[in-house]
Amino acid sequence: MKKHSDLFFDSLELRTADERAGHLSRTLPRQIAKAQKLQGYAGRLDAYDADTITDVATLADLPVLRKSDLGHAQSMHMPFGNFTTKPATGFSHIFQSPGPIYEPFDVNHDWFRMGRFLHAVGIGNGDIVQNCFGYHLTPAGAIFESGAHAVGATVLPAGTGQTELQVTAARDVGTTAYAGTPDFLKVILDKADDMGIELKIAKAAVGGGALFPSLRKEYAERGILCLQCYATADLGNIAYESPAMEGLILDEQVVVEIVTPGTGIPVPEGEVGEVIVTTLNPDYPLIRFSTGDLSAFMEGESPCGRTNRRIKGWMGRADQTAKVKGMFVRPEQVASFVDHHEEVVKARVVITRADEQDAMTVKVEANDTADATRYASSVVETLKLKAVVEVVPVGSLPKDGMVIEDQRSYD
Repeated sequence: MKKHSDLFFDSLELRTADERAGHLSRTLPRQIAKAQKLQGYAGRLDAYDADTITDVATLADLPVLRKSDLGHAQSMHMPFGNFTTKPATGFSHIFQSPGPIYEPFDVNHDWFRMGRFLHAVGIGNGDIVQNCFGYHLTPAGAIFESGAHAVGATVLPAGTGQTELQVTAARDVGTTAYAGTPDFLKVILDKADDMGIELKIAKAAVGGGALFPSLRKEYAERGILCLQCYATADLGNIAYESPAMEGLILDEQVVVEIVTPGTGIPVPEGEVGEVIVTTLNPDYPLIRFSTGDLSAFMEGESPCGRTNRRIKGWMGRADQTAKVKGMFVRPEQVASFVDHHEEVVKARVVITRADEQDAMTVKVEANDTADATRYASSVVETLKLKAVVEVVPVGSLPKDGMVIEDQRSYD
C-alpha cells in the first residue's frame, strides 16, 4: 500500500466504516477457514461455517481463545501448539514470552504492524531510533525494530539497562527518537543531565507500561513528543496514539471486541470490558484471543483524521479472580450465575472483611419483582459459597467492567 500522505501511513487509515466492513466481510471468512485447518483449533471451530463469519457480530458467536489455551497446546506440540500456518522453520525468529509461550516472528515485512504507530509519532526516514526494548528471547525489541524499518528509520539496538552507555551512544550516533518503556527514557535523560550531555531525542514511541500524564508533560517540556501504543507479544500492535492524544486508534489488521470479563459476550457500547482480539495475520490466525486487559470503546473518530475506532487504553486486568474463605471466585462463575436467570441483566460480587472474616455480597441487577431469596441457592451452586444477595435496579451497577470487586485492604 502506497503512502497516502506524509500525515498518514497509508489510505487504510482513512477508510469509511462501510469500506472497512466490506474488507472485513471478505477477509474474516478466509481467516476463520485457515484457522479451522489448524490442529490447534481442533474441536473449537469445527461447528462453524466460515463463510457466515463476516463481521464482528457473527464473530462473537465463536469461543474465546486464552493464553492458557496456547500454553497447554504448546506443551504438547512445540513450539507453536499447531496454531501457525507455517512450520517453525518457515519463520525468521522464534521468541519466548512469559509462560513460557513461544511466539513466531518474520522480518520480511512489518509482521507485527508497528510501523503504523511509529509513523503516527513522526518517526521516519532520517531518524535514528534508540530501541531500548529487550532483544533477548522476548520479541518487543524485534517488533519495534521491524516497525522502524517499515518507516525507513535507522535503528540503534540498545536494549535495556547500561544507562551511561545509552547516553554515550545516543550522543555519538545522533539519536533522534526513542523506543522503549515510558519511564526508562527519563532515566536516560536524567543521566545525560548528570553527565552534562545534550541529546537530540525529539520523539518517543513507548509501550509496555503506563505513560502517566506527569511523565508525558515532563517530556513535552523537554521538547519530546511522547506517544504510546497498546501491543502484546502474541498479537503485536493492537492500537496506538496519534498526536491528537485522544484515545488509541485500532490497528487496521485486527478486529477488537470488548466483552464481559470471563465470557465472550460483548458489553453495551462504551462500557468497560475485556479486550478480545482477532488478527488478520495469515501466518498466525489468532481468533478471539483474550488479552486479559480491560478497556472500552470511545465514540466518534480521532481529530487527527484517522477513521478507525478508538479505545480508551489500558484500564486494568480482566482477571478479577479472588480467593474468599479459601475458595477461588472467578468471573466466569459470575457469568454462569447470570446465565441461569433470564431476568438477571448483570451481577457483581463484592468481597469485604469484617471481624477478621471474609464476607461476600452478590448484587443482582434485575426487575423490581425479583426476590433476593430465590437466588441464594443459585449463588451457592455457581459460586460454591454462601453470600448475601441484594437485588438492585437495572442500570444501577457501575459500568466499569468489574464483576468481582475486592474491597478488602491488604495494607
